[in-house]
Amino acid sequence: MEGKHILMILGVIILTVAPLVMFNGLGEDDGYFGGADGQAGEAIVELTGQSEDQIVWFHSIWEPPSGEIESLLFALQAAIGAIIIGYFLGYSKARKEYIN
Repeated sequence: MEGKHILMILGVIILTVAPLVMFNGLGEDDGYFGGADGQAGEAIVELTGQSEDQIVWFHSIWEPPSGEIESLLFALQAAIGAIIIGYFLGYSKARKEYIN
């Protein structure tokens, strides 16, 4: 039992210190987290020589009023997906445990 407590405390310490070590150079671009979409767009422009205005494939039906609303909707979508996945994983585990 004592070994489990030591491993748990060690895990908490590692999970606390790891982000501080990994994101040490974050201040170089004022803490902006750029997404993969922006980097992919820049790579396409660099490889093809076309401007980003020529690459538009889809226009949104509705544009959120701000970035915060967009982040909220994305987090809400992730939370709903996690709830659904968690429900079905829990249901299947309980079904195996109580039926057999």
